[in-house]
Amino acid sequence: MKKGVLLVNLGSPDSTDTKDVKRYLDEFLMDPRVIDVPRWARILLVRGIILNTRPKQSAAAYKRIWWDEGSPLIVISRRLQKKVQDNVTLPVALAMRYGSLTLKKGLQELRDQGVDDVLVVPLYPQFAMATTETINVKVEELRKEFFPTMEITSLPAFYNQPEYIKILSKSISEALEGLDYEHLLFSYHGVPERHIRKSDITRSHCKIDNTCCVTPSAAHRFCYRHQCLETTKLVVDALNLQEGTYSTSFQSRLGFDPWLQPYTDRTIERLGKSGIRKMVIVTPAFVSDCLETLEEIAMEGEEIFHEVGGKEFTTVPCLNDRDDFASFLAGKIDEWRIVDHKNAIA
Repeated sequence: MKKGVLLVNLGSPDSTDTKDVKRYLDEFLMDPRVIDVPRWARILLVRGIILNTRPKQSAAAYKRIWWDEGSPLIVISRRLQKKVQDNVTLPVALAMRYGSLTLKKGLQELRDQGVDDVLVVPLYPQFAMATTETINVKVEELRKEFFPTMEITSLPAFYNQPEYIKILSKSISEALEGLDYEHLLFSYHGVPERHIRKSDITRSHCKIDNTCCVTPSAAHRFCYRHQCLETTKLVVDALNLQEGTYSTSFQSRLGFDPWLQPYTDRTIERLGKSGIRKMVIVTPAFVSDCLETLEEIAMEGEEIFHEVGGKEFTTVPCLNDRDDFASFLAGKIDEWRIVDHKNAIA
């Protein structure tokens, strides 16, 4: 069987035009693993309420961060794809979970090159129902309908891989070099608390308190909250950060249901009001800079910090297309290729 790789990121509207943004948001928010309520309720919420107000606001936000080459997330993902391709001998395609660069197109691109054994690489360090799981479910649907002879393997979450932590820590260390900062905030994308409970394979471990995420359990394999907190802990250890100089928060909540806390915007506000004047923020749930990092954090977050008396607000770039990150992914691809080859021989 000929092997190939499909890198998968979130996606982006085709342009900053309100119609394109509305089309993108409809696909994204109608995903039952993003807004996990009955379909009738999702239609009422998304198409009856959100899409009547949100697209115009989101289009304005996209305009603030759009590059001449297009969507930052798409541009960066293509750059990463090229670097990974330069480091491996297998064909490497790129797709998005939402938008016009579809998963079906990515799989077809590989099929056209004779590939029938695919490693899907979700570009998310931590597992979440609304990210990795929805990619895997959609890929399986497409395989059954259009590519029934294809073998599909998905790369597991790599949040605690030593080499990944080393690269993430190095990127933070480089951003901190020469900075006189007072606090480092690790901001992860938020998810509803119910997503954590739904992903609990033990059906009993996840209580979202101060103990379950640090108590060993099989549930941690699919627990987004645990994996985020563990990412912070491993980086803190690697950088030898002192207690009280860092914290973890969650951004981008939607609706009125409880989401993972503490919330990033309120944490930034609290830190500023407490007397912190120089802070740095890193977003380890994202590997590519996008709307959530470039606009929500780097722009809106800074505005909040300045409004409450903060002076210096520094954002750490995502790993993007760093050479060491591309090499890390290439290494994971080679591991899969070699192990698969040995198993085939056996």
